[in-house]
Amino acid sequence: MKKKIILGLIILLALMQFKGIDRSNPPVEENEDFFAVHESPTETRSLIQTACYDCHSHTTEYPWYSHVAPISWWLRGHIDHAREKVNFSTWSRLDNSDRLHALKECQEVLIDKEMPMLPYMIAHREAWLDEEERQDLAQFFQSIEASIKE
Repeated sequence: MKKKIILGLIILLALMQFKGIDRSNPPVEENEDFFAVHESPTETRSLIQTACYDCHSHTTEYPWYSHVAPISWWLRGHIDHAREKVNFSTWSRLDNSDRLHALKECQEVLIDKEMPMLPYMIAHREAWLDEEERQDLAQFFQSIEASIKE
């Protein structure tokens, strides 16, 4: 009986691989990107691109495990959800109230250490942010928020 269960699970896992995810990215319009709208220091830009852009933009680089179901399904769901919350590739399409909301959210998730997500940081060591980097990014987003309110 145990062998049948294991065989069934192997077959199920194999069949799941036929339901792949769409790993394509929409085209990026440079003039719509967050950094086309807001100037930033090189270090800040680099931190945001390293820690945020993979999920929160149209420049996602899909890792090898994005080819393995059901992990790929989970990953796709997270990317879709992240782009719905904040998409730095379509920043210029947002009105000011949506930008202000997104900037406030960015600050909160950084300070509360909700972002980047732990599974992402484990797979992408370069995305680990120390406390100083979190504070710097939160202050940067706060300065952008203040400039929009003016």
